[in-house]
Amino acid sequence: MSVSPVYFSDLRARLGTNLLEKLTRLICAAGIERIDMEKKFVAIKIHFGEPGNLSYLRPNYAKAVADQVKRQGGLPFLTDCNTLYVGRRKHALEHLDAAYENGFSPFSTGCQVIIADGLKGTDEAEVPVVGGEYVKTAKIGRAIMDADVFISLNHFKGHECTGFGGAIKNIGMGCGSRAGKMEQHTSGKPKVDPKACRGCRVCAGVCGQDAISFDAAGKAQINHDKCVGCGRCLGRCNFDAIDNQNNSANNDLNRKMAEYAKAVVSGRPQFHINLVMDISPYCDCHAENDLAILPDIGMFASFDPVALDQACVDACNAAQPVAGSLLDERMRAPGFCDCGDHFVNTTPESGWRASLEHAEKIGLGCRDYELKIVK
Repeated sequence: MSVSPVYFSDLRARLGTNLLEKLTRLICAAGIERIDMEKKFVAIKIHFGEPGNLSYLRPNYAKAVADQVKRQGGLPFLTDCNTLYVGRRKHALEHLDAAYENGFSPFSTGCQVIIADGLKGTDEAEVPVVGGEYVKTAKIGRAIMDADVFISLNHFKGHECTGFGGAIKNIGMGCGSRAGKMEQHTSGKPKVDPKACRGCRVCAGVCGQDAISFDAAGKAQINHDKCVGCGRCLGRCNFDAIDNQNNSANNDLNRKMAEYAKAVVSGRPQFHINLVMDISPYCDCHAENDLAILPDIGMFASFDPVALDQACVDACNAAQPVAGSLLDERMRAPGFCDCGDHFVNTTPESGWRASLEHAEKIGLGCRDYELKIVK
């Protein structure tokens, strides 16, 4: 079996250098200069962060990547697709406002910002998934598929449904149009335990489908005809009153995400970067961020998104939890059973292994890697 090289730089920035220079050295050592970008459109897929969240990647990192693309003669643009849920990135106008508010503009990054699936999230390309078992045709934001070269710049952190969000998450889910995101989420739909529900109504505030109502006792109820299974309510409930009744749902979500990622990258030059820092327990889609569950680890780059994510998982699981974090709190709870995996310990219902296993199975990449250190 082949082994994919994954390149790593720590976050030490000694006198006379800085992290942006280290990032540039890292991606060049990893081989980005081998990609022919001359006069080609280069999509840099990034998450702009929901306003209110402060753990998303700083725009300075995006500028470092865009500058390298321009040095190679490419025409870079930063891109993301619209969201399913209530927030400030559900259509392109608000999405652009959110990106600019968080510092992503042509003036700060040196390249344009394009919302790939258009004004209302409906501008999509239907892309075949070769070898797909769950998805035959993925619905991808059209601007992403129009690009000649694809680069993912990923904030590696936790996630309430998928355990962690890295390259595969940012590519597969992030590049899906609104209909594509819905397709990935529909494996399972959550249910409310009325005995545990406190009637706080936080779940309804994050539901993008108006699927949550309340009975005469003030208990939440989920209309499965409207629900798309996005899991936002599950992630926001502080009382464990919402549960996913389909035990395979998160596994199916992870496998669909891998198939979507394959649709995005197949047939054109690709390159991937994971920055493992500010490792919040939940996605940057939240309008807030909790204390990081793990210390900052470093920067990783590879042509193989599967090996890249596996290397980052391994590095995270070798680290010690941050005192006082959600992970630390759960590990200290009565009756806790340590499974030896920080992401599962944080979110037990997640099925992150299904993503990497299925991605390898369908030929997106391989989990075996050789870590190469870049000073």
